[in-house]
Parts: sequence; C-alpha cells; structure tokens
Amino acid sequence: MPFSFALPVLSLLVAVALSLAITRVATVALMLTGLSREAARFQARSAFTGVGFTTTEAESITGHPVRRHIVMALMLLGNVGIATVIATTMITLLNLQSERGQSNSDWLLDLSLLLIGLFFLWVLSQSRWVEKQLNRWIAFALGRFTHLEVRDYVSLLNLSNGFSVTEMVVEPDDWVAEKSLVQLGLAREGILVLGIHRRAGHYVGAPSGDSRLGTGDALVIYGPLERLQELDSRKQGPAGDQAHLVAQQAYAEYLSRLRQRDVPPSKALP
Repeated sequence: MPFSFALPVLSLLVAVALSLAITRVATVALMLTGLSREAARFQARSAFTGVGFTTTEAESITGHPVRRHIVMALMLLGNVGIATVIATTMITLLNLQSERGQSNSDWLLDLSLLLIGLFFLWVLSQSRWVEKQLNRWIAFALGRFTHLEVRDYVSLLNLSNGFSVTEMVVEPDDWVAEKSLVQLGLAREGILVLGIHRRAGHYVGAPSGDSRLGTGDALVIYGPLERLQELDSRKQGPAGDQAHLVAQQAYAEYLSRLRQRDVPPSKALP
C-alpha cells in the first residue's frame, strides 16, 4: 500500500489516541479532586467534545477552582482541532482514492488498517491493567508537576472493591425519616454517614448522633454498595425494623470473620 494512502489512516489513529490520552489524564485529574470515576469520565468527555451537558457534577465543577481549570483546559484542547483533524483526515483519504485511482483492494486495506487500529485502541482503553498503570503515572505526574492537591479518594475509600459513597434523599415513608442518627444505628450495619445536605440548603459535615433526618434531606453515606442500595429502598414499619436487625447481624458476622482471619476491616469485604 502506498505511503500516501496509509498516512491519512495513521493520522486518524494518532488523533484518536491523543483524544483518549487527553481525556484519560483529565479523568484522573478530576478523580483526584474527589469526583467518582464515572462522573469524572463523563465530565471530561463532555468538556473535550464540547457537548456541554448540565448536571449536578457540572455545577460542582464550576464552583471548584481546580476542577474549573481542568475543564477549561479540556475545552481549549477540544477546540484546537482534534475533531477537525479527524474530519480532515477522512476527507483527505477519500480525495486520494478519487484523484489517484486507488483500487478497491487498496481501499479495503486502508479500511482494514483503520478498523484494526481502532479496535486496538478500544481494547487498550477498556483494559483495567492499562488503566491502573496509566492512573499511577498520571497521578505521579500531576502531583510532581502541577499544584493539584493529589488525593486518590477511589483508592483511599476502596470504592472499586464493593464499597461506595452515595447520596440518599430522604422520602416521607423511608425507614430513616424523622429519626436521629443515634436511633438509626447505621454504624452497626457498617454504614457511615459522612454528611447531610439539609433541605434548607446548608451542609452538615460529620454530623453528630443527635442530628435528625427530615423529609427532603440528603444523606451522604459510605459503605458496602449492596447495603446502601437496600437502605435506600427500606421503608418504615416492622419490615424495615426487621431489615435493620438482619443488617446488623450480617455486619456482626462479617466482623467476626475478619477477627478470625486477623485481617483489618479496611482490607476485606463483607
């Protein structure tokens, strides 16, 4: 295959690879500011492509100086011309075919090279091992060469291994409604309340045991994902009280197993 025909395909693959690398760096940078992986990935891709989705995470980015700078850089790089490079490359490839009389076999070879390259890049982007290595080096580079306060909250809270931080809005018939944290005893289920977004608009960080939960409040809670999901669907009444007792028993058995294995609770899952 003539080099003049292969060059546009290679240019396109390089442009796609650069796009993936840029959004990967931005995703890790946003994660280091406290965003979840999914939220960080979504915001990075939205900013880079100029889609401009308006979400709660987007509003939290505009009010956070570090996140705002990351997203501004993404918007600039996206507008510099990665998408334009891709479009221009495809047009050049088509022009080369028409002007120089590229045979059908050469065209199929170009297309095959493009598809193989895109598949290879997709496999790399989906690889957990590659992601782990990239995240490690990106985090090191960001901490070494930028003023970004590096805090890998995903690793610190073990969020990739069954634990999660989520927000739960209190509904009138929820089991937690109109109770204090002491009455709820969520810690005995293995659930920690990190904060409360009050319906009135203010935030209570590290709330005390006498903090009472009203309808419309939003709990920021940490614990095993399955337990958090069950709590969110738990309703008032005998069934909810029984579910609370079952959850306590399950957590007590989990702690007992950890003691038998002499493993710190932070190193194992329920």
